[in-house]
Amino acid sequence: MKYSLDKRENYTVFSLEEDNLNSLISPSLKSEFVSFRNEGVKNLVFDFAKVKYLDSWGLSAIRTANRVWKGYGSFVLCQINAPIIMRLIKISNIESILSICDTLEEAIDLVLAEESERQYIMD
Repeated sequence: MKYSLDKRENYTVFSLEEDNLNSLISPSLKSEFVSFRNEGVKNLVFDFAKVKYLDSWGLSAIRTANRVWKGYGSFVLCQINAPIIMRLIKISNIESILSICDTLEEAIDLVLAEESERQYIMD
């Protein structure tokens, strides 16, 4: 599985460098997500810019990441450019539980706003 990471102080951007998020990639992706969380990645932005296809296994990896970061930090999807991917998310009825932004900039802004809110509540 090919991907790139852009680690920043308050968030990490994970960019999948694959066309297909499917049964061949999903197990490795789930493991990576758990590793990132265990390494202390508090907020993860998943950049879908290069992904053109998603199957139920890939959807399962996304749901896993969403559960891993729930109550810990933020997990945001962005740049879902392939209509078939959004269609599968909508058909699966999980659009309401995921944070999805059109652009990477919007996703980063959302993560920073949520982080700021969590800090305010803790103070």
